[in-house]
Amino acid sequence: MMSDMEAIEAQLRRDIDAAADAGAIEAVRVAALGKAGRITALLKTLGGMTPDERQAKGPAIHALRESVTAAIAERKAAIEAAELEARLATEKLDMTLPADAAPRGSVHPVAQVMDELAEIFADMGFAVATGPEIEDDWHNFTALNIPETHPARAMHDTFYFPNSNAESHAMLLRTHTSPVQIRTMMTQEPPIRIIAPGRVYRSDSDATHTPMFHQVEGLVIDRGIHMGHLKWTLETFLKAYFERDDIVLRLRPSYFPFTEPSAEVDVGYKQEKGRRIVGGNGDDEGHAWMELLGSGMVNRRVIASCGLDPDAWQGFAFGVGVDRLAMLKYGMDDLRAFFDGDLRWLAHYGFGALSIPTLSGGISA
Repeated sequence: MMSDMEAIEAQLRRDIDAAADAGAIEAVRVAALGKAGRITALLKTLGGMTPDERQAKGPAIHALRESVTAAIAERKAAIEAAELEARLATEKLDMTLPADAAPRGSVHPVAQVMDELAEIFADMGFAVATGPEIEDDWHNFTALNIPETHPARAMHDTFYFPNSNAESHAMLLRTHTSPVQIRTMMTQEPPIRIIAPGRVYRSDSDATHTPMFHQVEGLVIDRGIHMGHLKWTLETFLKAYFERDDIVLRLRPSYFPFTEPSAEVDVGYKQEKGRRIVGGNGDDEGHAWMELLGSGMVNRRVIASCGLDPDAWQGFAFGVGVDRLAMLKYGMDDLRAFFDGDLRWLAHYGFGALSIPTLSGGISA
């Protein structure tokens, strides 16, 4: 038995040393350690031996298996290293060739429109104001003259948190950016000219509504402010945003708790190839009116809630959905696509990685 094992080991060692590539060394492994291998056959003989025979011959057989296994692994590593060296010696890389085009991201339509709005209103003397997205119901509702029984306060319209703050006010995800107006009036001396862009949350979801969307509101507080100032501001803003001089507005009386008087603002538009094109008089042939935003003079109660004298200070406010503005300007028809993160969708509408709006270079450049 011992002489047979020595002969088997000697032969396997010769076969291992002679293996020139990965296929050859694998063949040696199968011949030695496979199901029908020579060492495997020796291991099977242990089953027919007596305990004393296994104790005497088993260690030698196991030692042979371990020795051959180690030798095969060593030879395989040497073959792989030699193949790698040969490949490195023959392969070349031309560093002067141009690199493959890497995939590039792009600015999101909401971010693009936010930048456009900031650029337009900065030119009119407005600053950008921000505030927390987790608000209390005093800033979000009460200070804005929204009564306890108003439907907007209901659970089916507003996302509430289970706990209240230190003043026992209910906590919620803000339903509009109007609390930023309140916080600004409470901390900043008039005159005030701000826009408040940001994310807002309402319990609503379909092709034109999502639980989270983007809104921009504007606020002016000064002496002697009237509806004429509001109409001029909105008209100037919309002409710059849509990059058209034929924007025509129609103000319809409406009701909002935080403004008095209040007005819904309609714009003229026409249909072209299934797309709404803003511009023109809605009463002209082929045109119609479309509601775009809400506005009005700031309610005296809101001004007083912020610690200002409503007899000395007047103001106007307005609000519009940023996502809606993007859909109208760039021809998008489904609000849900804004949240899919699909680069093909962004490329389809022409948004690039370096789109930076400027009034001089083009607001949608």
